[in-house]
Amino acid sequence: MSLWRIFLLPFALLYGLGVWFRHLFFDWGILPSESFSVPVISVGNLSTGGSGKTPHVEYLVRLLKPHFRIAVLSRGYKRRTSGYRLADAHCGPAEIGDEALQVHKKFPDILVAVHESRRRGIRRLLNDHPETQVIILDDAFQHRYVRPGLNLLLTEYYNPFFRNFLFPVGNLRESKQRARRADALLVTKAPAVFSPLDRRFFLKQLQAYKLKKVFFSSLSYGEWKALAPGTPACKPPDIKTIFLLSGIARTEALEEHLKTQCQELFIHKYRDHHQFTTSNLHKLRKHFQRTISHSKVVVTTEKDAMRLLDADKQKILEGMPVYYVPVEVFFQGPDKEGFDQMVFKLAGHQVPPAFPGT
Repeated sequence: MSLWRIFLLPFALLYGLGVWFRHLFFDWGILPSESFSVPVISVGNLSTGGSGKTPHVEYLVRLLKPHFRIAVLSRGYKRRTSGYRLADAHCGPAEIGDEALQVHKKFPDILVAVHESRRRGIRRLLNDHPETQVIILDDAFQHRYVRPGLNLLLTEYYNPFFRNFLFPVGNLRESKQRARRADALLVTKAPAVFSPLDRRFFLKQLQAYKLKKVFFSSLSYGEWKALAPGTPACKPPDIKTIFLLSGIARTEALEEHLKTQCQELFIHKYRDHHQFTTSNLHKLRKHFQRTISHSKVVVTTEKDAMRLLDADKQKILEGMPVYYVPVEVFFQGPDKEGFDQMVFKLAGHQVPPAFPGT
């Protein structure tokens, strides 16, 4: 451990003590946890970000949407509004946050809402839309005012919670031992192919946390999509130079993927949920223009693309070929069957025969 981390240890201990008392008040019933009449699925993590919550929320939407009337509720992190907001065709990241906007644009036929209080948000959703049958909570593992029917905890394969530390020494929001509150741990961003020996080794390291179920998931990158209408289609094998613009917590997996698509990769990386400024984009544009390459493009993440849609940012990027990379979750082998069955069981539904391989 570095000297800087040793210096921060007392602060981490104080932070951990405060979190411990908070959980104790919930466990003793001093702070209330509320259950609801419809199944509620919580997706969250122990760390401050980067575990892939939004793609897993989207996986749940794809799984459940053909069979239930579902709603997604998040706090709308980094939005400029407050209170309850229901996503519509006119809202942007300033109104509902980039994550909620991404889900809404992908699934405009479901309810997507934000509220800083998940409990009050669920009440409003059910009051305004009593036909709702399943609610998915994004980033709600620490939000104990709601007692979900299924509590899903996510951790990265290459950066698991058990190798991390409490804030501010590390980026854990609560103690590692709190992982046992989860109904299932999802190990995200796992290699698409990894040996049974690697799997057993990973599971062995989790034994101390007495987890109920563990599933492994991976990410699949889709075909690039143009940010602005009229941008010609792009074939990655023909690209020489890529400029990656990102404002998400962890981009290592995407960087490795893009390196296979080009000869040189330039990275413009900012903190998680960064609101790109005109200065940021002018810097990117200057770098793009002065780089000599017969084939060059700008690539960003799907979540970052939500923050680049307003007219002022589009004007700065005008004339530049800007694309975003869609990402989807898939589960490893038998993990898909086990995970899907667990979700459908909560919703009071057997796995439909129409889902092959489940």
